[in-house]
Amino acid sequence: MKKLPKSRIEVDLTIEWKEWEKFITPAVAEISAEFKFPGFRPGKAPRNLVEQKVGKEMILSHAAEKAIGKSYSDFVVREKLAVIGSPKVEIDTITENEDLVFKATVAVMPEVAVQDKYKDAIKKINAEFQKKTTEVSDDEIVLELEKIANSRVKLVTVRRAVANNDSVEVDFEVSVDGKVIDGGTSKNHALVVGKGVFISGFEENLIGTREGEEKEFELAFPKDYHKADLAGKMAKFKVKMILVQERQVPEINDEFAAGLGKFKDLSELRANIKEGLDHENKHKTEEEKHSKYLDEIVKNLEGELPEELVADELNRMVQEFEGQIQSTGMTLDNYLEKLKKNKAELLKDWEPQAEKRIKSAMALKEIAKKEEVKVESAEVEAEMNKTMQYYKNVKDFEKNVDMQRLYSYVKGTLENDKVFEMLEKL
Repeated sequence: MKKLPKSRIEVDLTIEWKEWEKFITPAVAEISAEFKFPGFRPGKAPRNLVEQKVGKEMILSHAAEKAIGKSYSDFVVREKLAVIGSPKVEIDTITENEDLVFKATVAVMPEVAVQDKYKDAIKKINAEFQKKTTEVSDDEIVLELEKIANSRVKLVTVRRAVANNDSVEVDFEVSVDGKVIDGGTSKNHALVVGKGVFISGFEENLIGTREGEEKEFELAFPKDYHKADLAGKMAKFKVKMILVQERQVPEINDEFAAGLGKFKDLSELRANIKEGLDHENKHKTEEEKHSKYLDEIVKNLEGELPEELVADELNRMVQEFEGQIQSTGMTLDNYLEKLKKNKAELLKDWEPQAEKRIKSAMALKEIAKKEEVKVESAEVEAEMNKTMQYYKNVKDFEKNVDMQRLYSYVKGTLENDKVFEMLEKL
C-alpha cells in the first residue's frame, strides 16, 4: 500500500489462482442466464457451450471482476480503511491457471491532527463575546410591532386617485420594439405602490391614476436586468387601473394586542416580542461565536482533501440550497439565470465553503475523540424519538426513513453540541 497526494492510496494486490478459480463457475452461470441454450434452463448451460457462445475472455473477465471485488472488500475491512467512493482498478493480465495481479487506487478519509494551541484562540473568542450584548432594543420591538400591524392591514376600496402605499390591481402589457415580450401581459395584477417590485418608474407612473383609467408610458429596463435580451432596452407600457384600495394599518394599542388572541394588552405583547427577539439574538450570537471557533480550529489543519469528498459536500450544499429557494417559488435554474452563471461556476465559487464544512466536521470529531466527549445511546434514542414525533403525520415516514443513518446523524449532532459546550467553558 502506497500513499498518494490528495489523500489517496494505491494498493497492489494478488489473488492466487486457486482462490480466483472459485469465481469461474458462478461467472459461467451468470453469463449463461443471459442467453438461450437449447435443452438447458437459464444459468445451467455447461462452460464449453457458454465459451463457444461468448468466448473464453468474457468468462475469465467476469470471474476476475467478482474475485477482485471480494479481494478488495476484504482488504479494506482487514486494514480498517475509511475509503471514499469506488476504486480505480488496473489489471496486468487475466490468464487462466495464473495468479491475478491488480492495482487499486482509491481516496481515503484524510487524517486530521488538531493541535492544543487552538484553545488559546478559543479563550480569546470567549472573552470577546462576553463583552457583547444581546439585549433587545426598543427600536427592535417597535419594528416587530409594525411588521405585525402591516400583516393585518385592512383594504378599503376607494374612488380616488392612486397614492403611494395603496394596494391596486392593474391590467398591463409590455412591448419592446413593437412586440409584446414573453410574459409581458397580465390581468388583475395585484401590487402595493411604492414597494419597488416592478422596474424603477413603473409604480411611480401609477400614482394619480383612477379606477378604469388607462395610461401609456415608456421606461428602460435596468442595464443589469436578469434577462439579458431586455437589459438596457426601452419598453412601452400600457396599463389599465382596475381597482384602488387604501391600506388601513391598525393602530398599535391595547385593543390591537388583545385582537391577536392571547394578549390582554400592549405591554404583554411587547414582553412576548422581547422574549422572542432575545432568544433569536442569543441564537445568532451563538452561531457567530461557533463559526469563529471553527475558523480558528481549521486554520492550522494540514492535508489536501480528496476530490470525491469535496464533490459529495458540494452536492449536499446544492440540495440544501434548492430546498431553501423552493419555498420562494424559485428554482436553481432561475437563481443561476439571475446570477448569470452556470452550475459549474457556482460549484467553483462554493468550493472553499465546502472544504471548510468538511474540515470543520472532521476537526470537531477529532476534538470529541481527543477530549473523550461521549454521547450515550439513550441520549441518541431520546432525540430520535423527538424527530419521529415531529414527523408522525408525514405519510410513510417511519417506513421510508433509514434508521441507521438517522441514528448516525443524531449522534453526530449531539456530539458536536457537546464539543461546543466544552469550548464555551474555556
